Amino acid sequence: MVLENKLGLSSSAALYEAEERLTKARAAEIFANDLLVAKAPGTFNTLAFIHRQLFQDVYDFAGAVRTQDIAKGGFRFASALYLDDAVAKIEVMPQGTFDDIVEKYVEMNVAHPFREGNGRSMRIWLDHMLKCECGVVIDWQQIDAQDYLLAMERSPIKDTEIKALLRAALTDKADDRETFMKGIDASYAYEGYETYRTGEL
Repeated sequence: MVLENKLGLSSSAALYEAEERLTKARAAEIFANDLLVAKAPGTFNTLAFIHRQLFQDVYDFAGAVRTQDIAKGGFRFASALYLDDAVAKIEVMPQGTFDDIVEKYVEMNVAHPFREGNGRSMRIWLDHMLKCECGVVIDWQQIDAQDYLLAMERSPIKDTEIKALLRAALTDKADDRETFMKGIDASYAYEGYETYRTGEL
């Protein structure tokens, strides 16, 4: 099934290609225009802003909490009926340390508040928290896709693995353009988007 989209595309392959091209161009704007500088770290409003920035050209639901229940790989994310409450509780979770931030990130991933594009938006949201609270970001190029996906799959039960994986990839190059752009490319590659390079669109 092809998601209803602003582009009028009915082919999964065509939508996949267009979504990568358009959203990576919008991701580059986040760094180029310093769009997150005034955004509060760890809030849903900031996450929704990131999602809207990325997907504004593709989906009408960009930045909006989903109204359908969704699942992936047999895992059912938070029920749409209780999403507002779940997000409100996640927002007030502590975020003063690396461990706090990753725990908050894991809980937001379980909530999966958007119809599509959760992972790509949340990894930017995670880096924004880490940058603001700890002065570091994740060098996503250093993390193997399969290792990451397996660790995230297990994280709702035990978050030790994802914490170790992310901690080993921390860098203090929080304001470095190349780290950001290559990080977006690595983040997208986790989900199979590898045709374009961020910053070259």
